[in-house]
Amino acid sequence: MASSSYSNSPCAACKFLRRKCMPDCIFAPYFPPEEPQKFVNVHKIFGASNVSKLLNEIQPHQREDAVNSLAYEAEARMKDPVYGCVGAISVLQRQVMRLQRELDATNADLIRYAYNEMPPPPEAAASQYGRRTTAAHGSTGGSSFNQTSGIYYPSQWNDPCGDNEQSGGGSM
Repeated sequence: MASSSYSNSPCAACKFLRRKCMPDCIFAPYFPPEEPQKFVNVHKIFGASNVSKLLNEIQPHQREDAVNSLAYEAEARMKDPVYGCVGAISVLQRQVMRLQRELDATNADLIRYAYNEMPPPPEAAASQYGRRTTAAHGSTGGSSFNQTSGIYYPSQWNDPCGDNEQSGGGSM
């Protein structure tokens, strides 16, 4: 269980609700006075009465996890009222897919490089821009090659939006 201060100061919930914090307060172990914003967010999204009912209905050993989940979802809902934490999960899943495609393309480039199958950059493009373009070389990862330094730059550094959706892997 989380720490609580029954005798000295009321828990964050009782302080916010302006009521006396009793020794058997259901909120005190999970909403310490040092974390008032945690309760404020949970109260604003779910309501103190609903949280109290929920905590009374579940087993005592599950309460801390439930409060942490409620606090996480409430904070996510404050940032994104429509999708909440599902929106954050979707963004992270798209980022993982994009990074996996980039890793696959980089591994393919490494294999081609190991077997000396990397095509040389065209003279006109290399002299004009200092790097090869992906369209001219058929690279699936969208990476580019800086001719002067010999360094590959991943697609996210070339794409002004930061999200290179070349493979058509759109929404989930």
